[in-house]
Amino acid sequence: MQNEATRKFEPPPSFNFGCKFVQDLPAAKADSKETVENKPFISFSVQQKLETPWRDMKWTEEQKTSLMETISSYRPRCGEGTQARVLLLGPLGSGKSSFISSVQSAFNGRVTNRAMVGSSSTSFTKKLQLFNIRGQKGEDPTGLVLCDAMGLGDGEMTGLTLHDVLSIIKGHVPEGHKFSPDQPVRSETVGFVKRPSIKDKIHCVVFVVDASKVLTYPKGLSTTFQQLREHISDLGVHQVALLTHVDHLCTETAKDVTKVYESRVIKDTMAKAGALLGMSTSYIVPVKNYSSELDVDANTDVLLLSAVDHILQYADLYFQDNKPQNIQPKFDL
Repeated sequence: MQNEATRKFEPPPSFNFGCKFVQDLPAAKADSKETVENKPFISFSVQQKLETPWRDMKWTEEQKTSLMETISSYRPRCGEGTQARVLLLGPLGSGKSSFISSVQSAFNGRVTNRAMVGSSSTSFTKKLQLFNIRGQKGEDPTGLVLCDAMGLGDGEMTGLTLHDVLSIIKGHVPEGHKFSPDQPVRSETVGFVKRPSIKDKIHCVVFVVDASKVLTYPKGLSTTFQQLREHISDLGVHQVALLTHVDHLCTETAKDVTKVYESRVIKDTMAKAGALLGMSTSYIVPVKNYSSELDVDANTDVLLLSAVDHILQYADLYFQDNKPQNIQPKFDL
């Protein structure tokens, strides 16, 4: 017998969105193991380079240090042991796992493949995996946990369902649970959390889309994103987005990531990603994940850490909305 919460959000069969996101994309690859040669590089021209950056960014070592300190010191003020749990959702190959590894690499000072990344047409991630982001030199975990799950559309009979996404967000799904579309999460599921506390729940959802595929994603993907967003909003969870692989859109940004906000093509792609997701571009941030690199780059780190700071700002809104009386959530600087 399912409990009331599980029945309430169990969708009809039409909500099982499986592989239909990517079945029309035979050339789709998994995550950041793709070679640069397979990407549609666009060189800057007079028309493509903006006179002024469309967002301000400080590309300095001091900015990187400041971001690392801000992220490392963040703690939700809502109960002992609580961390901000952030769920990454995106189609196959969007760069979710690579983003997790890249963020940890920025803190480690060397490229580290923390989250395993696939290299074929199927997602490597099949389970719900939680990654405690650790500060510099392996010190205690920060107040941030990045949650990785199966991609949205991994095969004819695979891919997350709306029901399972909502079960994760509500805190019912145990870490390590292996997803299967024909076996949705239920109260009988091994490890099912019947009465999740605030620390078991998801506090922010991050949609991840590949900048180089925004124009070729199937039309149905936009509908799926908006269905997801509506249901997630009903749970009081804020949502932002990452535009990955921006370095694959133009050669200048590939050579120098500080050019990202001077690129007209990236700005235009950001607008198209906003239309795809049904959200304002103010919620979307571009990132470059580490892929073939062996060493970290300070400017790439700044872009990655700025994205994390952006995410934490919205996760913190959840705690502000659900804070215990007389406790003020904040960032410790």
